[in-house]
Amino acid sequence: MSAPDIQISPSVLPADFSRLGETVQALEAGGADRIHWDVMDGVFVPNLTIGPDVIHSCRPVVEIPFEAHLMVIEADELIPRYVEAGCDMILVHQEACTHLHRTLSHIRDLGVSPGVVLNPATPATTIEHVMDLVDQILVMTVNPGFGGQAYLQSMEPKISQVAEMISVSGRDIDLEVDGGLAVDTVAGATAAGANVVVAGSAVFKDPEGFAHAIPAIRDAGVSTRS
Repeated sequence: MSAPDIQISPSVLPADFSRLGETVQALEAGGADRIHWDVMDGVFVPNLTIGPDVIHSCRPVVEIPFEAHLMVIEADELIPRYVEAGCDMILVHQEACTHLHRTLSHIRDLGVSPGVVLNPATPATTIEHVMDLVDQILVMTVNPGFGGQAYLQSMEPKISQVAEMISVSGRDIDLEVDGGLAVDTVAGATAAGANVVVAGSAVFKDPEGFAHAIPAIRDAGVSTRS
């Protein structure tokens, strides 16, 4: 990783979906570095969430990047639609892609950044042969499908392992974490090597608002990397 800065990518999963445009504007104004869109198909994970048309409707109102986290079985069929919707990065699950090399290459060919996601029970070694194809690796620190779950501290050794894999690769790959991240949990993940933090409930439930929550989480993460 080229810099020790911690990027915050709020998940809009806890948002009032009737006001998503206003919400992403408020997140950008509050200091968000990206917007994280949790896309669920009701098959790979239990819930159904955000389609490409919803994301497309929000794209013109903010300038920060969009990342689509595809928790879906048929990623290859859906990827072009999320690229067309304005997503700058597409993240796919190792567990859901039959031909992971092909899928990641397809994302790159569409002109956006490819990323791969690992569920908690999936070993880091399962992606060692696609390190040359990704710009980002997301280590899930909860099991995907629901917001508001408790952070799995047991994932920190895996975060460290992925960080070492990135170092060995010699490539500038972001290491993202997602699940239960808040002021009191982020330090363990960033100390292990993460530099991008997805935060949902901790951002939306902060009584002082986004402009307090986002810098507070970032500062708690940066403190471990100084």
